[in-house]
Amino acid sequence: MNNDTAKTRYSDSELKEFDTIISDKLKESKHQLDFYMKQLSAMADNGDTKVKGLDDGISTAESERITQMAGRLKKHISHLENAKIRVMNKVYGVCRETGKLISKERLKAVPHATLSIAAKQSRVSRK
Repeated sequence: MNNDTAKTRYSDSELKEFDTIISDKLKESKHQLDFYMKQLSAMADNGDTKVKGLDDGISTAESERITQMAGRLKKHISHLENAKIRVMNKVYGVCRETGKLISKERLKAVPHATLSIAAKQSRVSRK
């Protein structure tokens, strides 16, 4: 049995490490969102994208795709910002269903996770 199952929360140094990971992901995500928003703005301002016919359908589909990706990124950013709040409140990494610590490996892969793998799998099997 590893030490994570006996602990009720991560240490301050571990929380600081997670905060760094989250901050890096947040910076990267905000940069990507800014890129998408500039693309959308350029598409809206560019008269060439308003050509009628087949090109119009392609540009509309592309605009919708970028808008959808930007929306997902906004949601992701919100999840990351909430994770930073949990770090600040020293409750980061605690599964919201079981109350046990989420594994470090999971948190490094999905830093905004609020469910352990076991809790996530039991949710899927209940559906």
